[in-house]
Amino acid sequence: MAQLSGLLLVELALNAAAFLCGVICSSALTVTQGEFGGQCILYGSVRYNGTLSLSTSSHVSLCYFVSAVSLLAAISSFVALLRSVYISCFGDSERRSGDVWVKAFLVISAVVLFFLLISACILRVGMDALCGSIHTSAAAPSCQEAQRRPWVQPYRATRFYDNLYTAEAAAWVNFFFWCLTALLLYLESVGKFPFQPPQSSGLTWNDDETAPIIGDGPRGPS
Repeated sequence: MAQLSGLLLVELALNAAAFLCGVICSSALTVTQGEFGGQCILYGSVRYNGTLSLSTSSHVSLCYFVSAVSLLAAISSFVALLRSVYISCFGDSERRSGDVWVKAFLVISAVVLFFLLISACILRVGMDALCGSIHTSAAAPSCQEAQRRPWVQPYRATRFYDNLYTAEAAAWVNFFFWCLTALLLYLESVGKFPFQPPQSSGLTWNDDETAPIIGDGPRGPS
């Protein structure tokens, strides 16, 4: 197994963390949809008449879009993670197409960053709209408090705010990790941060260096 450079370890950690963030964001948003019968509550509004009910909701494709972006980002991170593990096992000899990979994944990173930013903003603004509606309806002083209020059936909104907050936090953290990954790829592509496992630093001796120590060999009689 090849020795691991510091840069390779950083890339392994970033890819693993980005993969987890993508899975967490998609899972939390999917669970929230399940609590509301498959409806997307982002940008939604509520009505309060002793119990809370969802009066309007966004099209389900909006939540599907955010979940799909998170999943695709997670898949991309997983592929990059597998590549990093492969390099750590087989070393430099397996990196002949490294320049092509770096440039291709740099483009992929830019696309992923763009859609991650959009999905994170959707989560942030969508949550603000929903929580503003809850506050306006006087159903609860906050979204977090609304989790403990009764909702009409079949809603099971006992953790909807926690799940949405988790999804949003994971989306922004994922965006940050992808920014760092893109920065590393850019530095690697311009050659300022070579992605090379450290070479062994064994000492070698040549004849000129050993001659003064062991002598020039036996001499004949003068």
